[in-house]
Amino acid sequence: MIALFLLQMQAAQPDGSRNSFLMFGCVLFAAMLMLYIFGISHVEHGEDKTRLGYLYERKEQIYENLRDLNFEHKAGKLGESDFLSLRDSMDQEAADVLAEIDRLERAGVQAPKGARA
Repeated sequence: MIALFLLQMQAAQPDGSRNSFLMFGCVLFAAMLMLYIFGISHVEHGEDKTRLGYLYERKEQIYENLRDLNFEHKAGKLGESDFLSLRDSMDQEAADVLAEIDRLERAGVQAPKGARA
């Protein structure tokens, strides 16, 4: 839109002001570009994570990793000994996370919104 305006102005001005309008257009474009790139943006920040919220997220990650591990084993990509050692370590990590979640919930810490038990 601005470029169309500048082109019309250039056609109407046959004298030396043609270069000044072109320069004005370039400066205006550069200023708008800088405003777009470096301007103040209104970014919404999420809620601060609590320890309990972190543990619920970690629990979901461990369960997803266990599902992936079972799939990899059934697909034949993991040997039996590797599968068992990885599964045991993930089971232990899940037990630790669940124990800490239980401890925090008994202490009266509120579960984050949307967390599944």
